[in-house]
Formats: sequence, structure tokens, C-alpha cells
Amino acid sequence: MVPEEVVNFGAGPAKLPPEVLLEVQQELLNYGDTGIGVMEMSHRSSTYDKIHNDTINLFKEILDVPDNYKILFVHGGGRGAFAAVALNLIQKTGEADYLITGTWSNIAAQDAEIFGKVNRVIPPLAKGQNAPDLSDLKLSENASYFYYCANETIEGFELPVVPPITNVPIVCDMSSNILTKKIDVSKYGVVLFCVQKNIGPAGVAVLIVREDLIGSKKPNCPVFLDFSVVSKSNSLLNTPPTFVIYVCGKVLKHVKKVGGIQAMEKLCRIKSEILYNLIDDSDGFFINEVHPTCRSRINVTFRIKGGKEVEDKFLELAQKAGMIQLKGHRSVSGIRASLYNAITVEEVAKLAGLMRLFEGEYSFHNKLQNGDADK
Repeated sequence: MVPEEVVNFGAGPAKLPPEVLLEVQQELLNYGDTGIGVMEMSHRSSTYDKIHNDTINLFKEILDVPDNYKILFVHGGGRGAFAAVALNLIQKTGEADYLITGTWSNIAAQDAEIFGKVNRVIPPLAKGQNAPDLSDLKLSENASYFYYCANETIEGFELPVVPPITNVPIVCDMSSNILTKKIDVSKYGVVLFCVQKNIGPAGVAVLIVREDLIGSKKPNCPVFLDFSVVSKSNSLLNTPPTFVIYVCGKVLKHVKKVGGIQAMEKLCRIKSEILYNLIDDSDGFFINEVHPTCRSRINVTFRIKGGKEVEDKFLELAQKAGMIQLKGHRSVSGIRASLYNAITVEEVAKLAGLMRLFEGEYSFHNKLQNGDADK
């Protein structure tokens, strides 16, 4: 039996704003009195062309993208974007630096190693804690670019600052924290992100590329990942994921309507603080293993005292209460609550209430077993 209200805490594909989904539903069969939906529409039509360019312009406006950057839509999701970065940038010297802070930066490095030499920059960690010291990075003298992931969704790790790199372009994967705080795009050579976490359905990766980095691809770069070709064709070289881009435009309009990135950043802080304060006040019942300075505001990961058996009981209780996709990534297990922009403060408070209830019941059950409960 499905609960009346379902709260989707999935890490991606993730919850989308209900207002946007209702609007999409209304236009599904007939967009703008054309008699057809966007899914059936030619990507060469004037109607879709406006949808496409409006979405690009909204990205530029909301993210305050400088004029010397291009917005590119590429196929292949994150893995396609990882390859595209290396294929277009590593040719200059044949080498690149990759800051490894978790699973996705490591996978990006693995993909780049197919096309050139990768120097894995693993920063010194504070004693037993995940707090990298960015002041002493062992960088290559011959790197074409420096790559890092702003937010590791699996580990719940978010780098709070831009690494102090000035001699080569910085490439940043912002797939899971894009639109959650203001960024200075001019500090980067490339910003990349998949849209299925904060912006739309799965199906496209967006790359914001500085113009001077376009045109130096490796000879074996597939044409659909070639920054120069994709840019010249306005991301219309072949059929783009038209419906996905259309929904992204709807979400961007919604973000603009409700206050833009400034409003999203404020809500993001409030939501994450609700859970982290609860975890820290639980006297070790809920455990977050990430250093406080690098805790993700987006993907709150935690374990529960008692291990997998207790965690499974919590997940079962959450499922019955309509709170779904809270199970941690298969590689690390545990619990993960993803607090993307479409998740409301009220929904996070509901999860926090369930956590408090579970902690209290578990504590009372243990007291009963030990004969310590009030008679």
C-alpha cells in the first residue's frame, strides 16, 4: 500500500518541484497549442528552438555566467562529461591533476586515464578525519588542468572552498550542489553537472566552458563530445534530449520565481542544519563520519548505533511512513538523505521527527531488555 504522501530523498534521479511537474503534465499532450507535446516535437522546429535557447539563457542568467563562456548540452551523463573534459583539455600537455575526495572524483580520474596521464592529488587528512589540507597539494608541473568534485554524493563530502589553483584552468563537477549556492563561474575553466539531481530528469549533462578552452581536442575525440562542434551547433549537432531540456527550463523558471540561488542557499542551510544538529545531539546514536568543515549540505550520510540490522529497521519504518530512497549507496551502505532544492524544510522536519521517534523507541527497548525501564 502506497502512503498518501511520499517524500523522495533519493540521490538522483531526484525529486522535482511539484509545481513544475503539474505544469509539464498539463502540456504533455499539447505544448503551446501546437497539438503535440515536446517529446514529439522536431528539434529543428522554431517552437523547440525557443525552448532550447530560453533554457540556455536561464542558465546564464541564474548562474551569472560571463559572456566568454559557452553553455553546452552533451549526451552520456556524468561519464560522458568526464570523458569530454579529458578529450578536449588534456591534449595540451598530456597530463592533468585530479583531486581525489571520494568516489566520483576517483571515477572521473579513471576515465581521464584512458586519454592521458593523471596525477591523483590526494591531500593530507586531519587525524582520522576527512578534512583535506588544500594548502599543500602535490601538483604536477605539467598539468593541462586541475579537476575536483565539489560535492561527493556517496560519502556526503562537500569541499567548502575553491582549491587555490592559479596556474591552470580549474574543472569542477557540481552535479549535486549546482543551484544550491552562489558560485563565481569566472574562477573555473569548466563547470560540469548532470541535471538529474537539482534541475531535471536524467538524460543530459551541462558544461559551462570558457571559450579559450574550446578547440584543442584530442584527434580521437568523438564529434558529439567535441566542445568546438557542440558549441558551433548550439548543442544541436544531433537530436538532443529535448524533453529533458524542456523540463530543465521549467525548473530554472521556478527557481527564479521563488528567489533564485540566494533563496535556495538559505533553504539548503536550514535543511541540512536540522539533520546535523539532530545527529550531533543524539549522543552517538546517529553517526556522521565526515569532518564538520566538509559535511555536505546536500547529501547527509549517517550510520545508526547497532549497525546494519538497526539501520534496516529504520529504513523499513521510513518506507512505511512514505519516506523513500534513504538507503545509502551500495558501496558504503548506511543511510543517506539527499536534500536537493525540491525537498522542503517541512519534509526534512518530518524525517527528523521519525529519527527522534526511532531513537527513543530503540533506547526504551534496550532499557527493557536490560531491566532498566521504569516499572
